[in-house]
Amino acid sequence: MAPAAVVLLSGGLDSTTVLALAQSEGYAVHALTFRYGQRHSSEIDAAKAIARRAGVVRHQIVDIDLRAFGGSALTADIAVPKDRDLDQPVKDQSEIPVTYVPARNTIFLSYALALAEVVGAADIFIGVNALDYSGYPDCRPEYSEAFEKMANLATRAGVEGRTRLTIRIPLM
Repeated sequence: MAPAAVVLLSGGLDSTTVLALAQSEGYAVHALTFRYGQRHSSEIDAAKAIARRAGVVRHQIVDIDLRAFGGSALTADIAVPKDRDLDQPVKDQSEIPVTYVPARNTIFLSYALALAEVVGAADIFIGVNALDYSGYPDCRPEYSEAFEKMANLATRAGVEGRTRLTIRIPLM
């Protein structure tokens, strides 16, 4: 029987690639998508279609309303910047883009952690990539390492020594 893994599946290119990578490594994928108050539903529709075509074991769509907090061009009435020059890296690591959604990856990974415990998964895959890393604080390697450490301290499986949870970031 294939080992279980949880994949955060937004429906975008990065998470779809990560889903394919997890399956290519032989994991039985439990996909997790969030409707968090983002301005559009196209990625959620895409995530449904991708999960169906990929034949994941389970695809869970979770509703969370991060609009309650605002603070991001993705969840509040703030203009979304267009035509970003990808050849120009963020010069200042403290320069956080207006598209940063406060604590989004922490919230998503927390839900993924709960699902991982329920399905017996030792691996959680997230489609954070090197471009995200430049400006988003919750897309940096030290963040993922800290979350992984916390996850192994805060779960029954970790405390009992049954499972060592790993946050997998293959696009980093």
